[in-house]
Amino acid sequence: MLRSVTEIPATFRCIFNGFPYFNYVQSKALDDVLYTNKNFVASAPTGSGKTVLFELAIIRLLMESTEHWQNVKVVYMAPIKALCNQQYQNWKQRFGYLGLNCKELTGDTEVDDIVEIQNCHLILTTPEKWDSMTRKWKDSCLLRLIQLFLIDEVHVVKDTQRGATLEAVISRMKAMSTCLFNDQSQRRRTRFVAVSATIPNISDIACWLSDSEGPATCLKMDESHRPVQLRKVVLGFPCSSHQTEFKFDISLNYKMANIIQTYSDQKPSLVFCSTRKGVQQSAEVLAKDARFIMSIDHKKRLMKYADALVDSKLRVLVMHGVAYHHAGIDGSDRKVIEDAFTKGDLPVLFTTTTLAMGMNLPAHLVVIKSTAHYVQGTCEDYSEADILQMIGRAGRPQFDTSATAVIMTKIQTKDKYIKFLNGTKTIESSLHLNLLEHLNAEIVLHTISNVKMALDWIRSTFLYVRVIKNPTHYGFPSELSKPGIEAKLQDLCLKNLKALSGVGLITMDKDININPTETGKLMARYSVAFDTIQHFTKISGLESLSELVSMISKSQEFRDIQLRVNEKRILNTLNKDKNRTTIRFPMEGKVKNSEMKVNCLIQAQLGCIPIQDFGLSQDTSKIFKNGVRVSKYLAEFLSHLPRNNFAALINALTLAKCFRAKLWENSPYILRQLDKIGLSLATAMVNAGLTTFRKIEQTNPRELELIANRHPPFGNQIRESVFALPKYDLQLEQLPVYSTSAAEISVTVNMKNFDQLIAKNTSLCGHYVTLILGDCDNNVLLFQTLFDSVFLKSGTWSRKISIARAAKGEEISTSLISSKYVGLDIHQRFSTFYPGKPCGDEICGPESPLTITGKGSSSTVYESPSGIGVISKEHRGQVTTPTKKTNCTNAPDEGKAGGQVVLKRTEKSGLHFSSYLRDLVSRNESLMETPVKRLKMRMHLGNETARVQQCPQPAVLGCDQKHGYAEIRSRIVDFSDGNRARHTFNSESYQSHQTSVCPTTVITKGDFGNVTPCAAPVTAWPSVFTGDEVAQDDFPIDIMGLASTMNLPQNVCYTPQNFFKNKISEEESSLSFLGDDDCTESEDCLGIFDGLF
Repeated sequence: MLRSVTEIPATFRCIFNGFPYFNYVQSKALDDVLYTNKNFVASAPTGSGKTVLFELAIIRLLMESTEHWQNVKVVYMAPIKALCNQQYQNWKQRFGYLGLNCKELTGDTEVDDIVEIQNCHLILTTPEKWDSMTRKWKDSCLLRLIQLFLIDEVHVVKDTQRGATLEAVISRMKAMSTCLFNDQSQRRRTRFVAVSATIPNISDIACWLSDSEGPATCLKMDESHRPVQLRKVVLGFPCSSHQTEFKFDISLNYKMANIIQTYSDQKPSLVFCSTRKGVQQSAEVLAKDARFIMSIDHKKRLMKYADALVDSKLRVLVMHGVAYHHAGIDGSDRKVIEDAFTKGDLPVLFTTTTLAMGMNLPAHLVVIKSTAHYVQGTCEDYSEADILQMIGRAGRPQFDTSATAVIMTKIQTKDKYIKFLNGTKTIESSLHLNLLEHLNAEIVLHTISNVKMALDWIRSTFLYVRVIKNPTHYGFPSELSKPGIEAKLQDLCLKNLKALSGVGLITMDKDININPTETGKLMARYSVAFDTIQHFTKISGLESLSELVSMISKSQEFRDIQLRVNEKRILNTLNKDKNRTTIRFPMEGKVKNSEMKVNCLIQAQLGCIPIQDFGLSQDTSKIFKNGVRVSKYLAEFLSHLPRNNFAALINALTLAKCFRAKLWENSPYILRQLDKIGLSLATAMVNAGLTTFRKIEQTNPRELELIANRHPPFGNQIRESVFALPKYDLQLEQLPVYSTSAAEISVTVNMKNFDQLIAKNTSLCGHYVTLILGDCDNNVLLFQTLFDSVFLKSGTWSRKISIARAAKGEEISTSLISSKYVGLDIHQRFSTFYPGKPCGDEICGPESPLTITGKGSSSTVYESPSGIGVISKEHRGQVTTPTKKTNCTNAPDEGKAGGQVVLKRTEKSGLHFSSYLRDLVSRNESLMETPVKRLKMRMHLGNETARVQQCPQPAVLGCDQKHGYAEIRSRIVDFSDGNRARHTFNSESYQSHQTSVCPTTVITKGDFGNVTPCAAPVTAWPSVFTGDEVAQDDFPIDIMGLASTMNLPQNVCYTPQNFFKNKISEEESSLSFLGDDDCTESEDCLGIFDGLF
């Protein structure tokens, strides 16, 4: 007996305006769904109105809730996005009258955060999306509010691709429901309502969805209760042993016209093909072979549809009454074709299996052209569930009264499908094929913390229900008892746990207690496949950007991207072509597999290279949806590895940002990141030379409008969008801490437009930057994530870090990388200083470096006891450096910006005059002709007294990289007076050394212990004092005080002559001075030692 819609409360009858009575299936389920809260499972033929059961369950929940529906949360889960979208469009209109908000939560929507669905009542999602959402349900109060969980097409649980995720999600929702029911403060369960196509073991689904009160209520309806009786026909066609599946499929194209003429009754026909190319080929063959009888009005309607199409080939076919439909055609074309077919204006539609999973298109005749399809490059038969779904598209009750389904297969398999259509096959679980990923997710949720709990979790799955009943399907002996099967399941869990532990995703102690690692948490957070994780563990830490792109292209997440024959020419052109723009990192050879296709499409998208083929554009969109999370995982995975992966880490961070922005890090098309700016406008800006945000800010708005061919205030809007972006300044400063093995650095990040953003109350939208420092040994010295909220108080962030001395060099690479925007990054290098730098096998004397701060500055600052010096990029080319070249790890050098140089004097330190002389000797040998050597030649030829030239103090001194720079502060000493010392030069005893501006050397017979010269501007120093005795009063230095400082015997009256000639002859004697703002006499002495050369 059919039930009337009037049984529904008047408030909710508007949901069922289309019909006065429920059909037989709906009437049978009405009492259990509408008047109880028990879990419910229904198995009924496709087209029997199972969606109404979901609507009845929602009404039951609304009847028990308050009128404003504040606490109503319903989740509808379907296996494909197309079905979710169809239901969303339907329910948004129907339940919108009741004040309920619907949200579609799939990979195609921008809604990707729990916060975004907090105000909605009906959430429509896919298993994959809900899996990622519920992997953190214990941290979300919102997910605890879910009261009704609707599962469409639950038989997909047997699918090897989607089935495991569907099963894991439902089991997790069951665990969440049990947890909430056991909570004394809530005592509430989540109700489960699931529907399925006709399957024989629907009772197993009911057992799986059981609760404390027992199994779910089960309703099973066979084909006899189908609203539209279906005629099923199986046709076998000869196929020789040497004929391939591809050739057999093509041969069926020429049989299609006869089949449609025989079985269609001049009503709409739907033909399912295995591939997109097969869809188009079949449609073209039929358009040539068949002639449909159509009236003049009918032809006019088809012309109207054709004029609205983008695809030229499709336009021609529609004029003949034939069309094709698949995921590779333009979205607007798809809607036009669906509309024409729905209204009955299009006689024949060829399509792929996309339409089989719930798209509600009317068809009197359904034809399955060949029962084989291609899966990851191999040919496989359709599953029974797929065939049932395709057959189910025939005879929709609201469109038709009768229907026919024809299966075209090989003659060898004809009997198989005849038997199949008379009775269906039991569905099994596929969770055991993908157990690793889901075990890890539950471990991260702390649902599993030991092997016993892992087995308890297995008991909550459909896998457990089926393995007890059919152990042989899962590789277990049929004679095993239930305890034996559980022991085997425990062994299976232990095997998978060891595999997770082997790649560092979990840790297990001797008692097999399980804890997730940071890598395991990342795997669960980003839903990355285990095979991808294994691939990433092979990273060496030195990978370049191109190598990381290649590595990501091989991820398991892209396994469903297939390389089609008709795409190879386009992809090869993108890869290598002398006459066109090609990808940034060309691959060797031709594109010959799906991995190379993924690589090529990634680079084409990042390089803003237009892809004309719509199918490739669809694949690119799919690649980037998965690529964003895979690249994020890779960057965070590397950040948790041991700290010798700086090169790979900085490239991974850059690549993750590139995936999000869909631009290379050095792309000139930066305006594509702004709202309402597409490729054409961005290209116009690039052609005008506007390739940075700074240039945009400096350009008049009217000029921007002229370039973009837009009206005011478009230019103002662009500039305001750019001004609203956060801008940063990075400063590094070395602190006065002296050690031969470590240096202390202060790192400061400033938000340059902080005041402007605060004044305009600009929302920073979760944007953050990553600060990373690395040394020449590829070590990560600092890794810090800084959200813009950190800068809201003062606009600055600072930290002091200690840096160990690297073996390969003393340069630090510093990068500040935006998480979202290309064009904001800062990359710079900073040279640290360590006292006692290597000089062969010796340690050269200490020089304390000054600090330099500035964004992107390459200047280096040092301080010696006699002063301060700076070398800038402008002077660096003047310097001759005989030191060994370092092999540093270089960071990307795009995005540099200038900054102010800040000098800071270090504290006073001890100075020594030791191996400095040996270093000067080596330096002198490396110089061709220096001012000192020219002076020596003059002295040798003329034996004349060298008159000291007084040189002015330079603003910036040149220098070598080894000994730094010194500001000239010593007073000028003139030794040219005849009353002072006359001297000659002994070339065999002493050597010289100079800087690029003022010659300075230190020469002495004794070892003064690594002292740095004071750089007095004197041109020569005598090897020994000769001629007249120099009186102490005439000598500008306190010789006795100097002797006392050097701990020389105090019972000798020292003069300049005997002091230098006789007393400083011991190799172990040393001299130490303190430097301060004004040179002491001892410093002057050193300046003389240095300057006389």
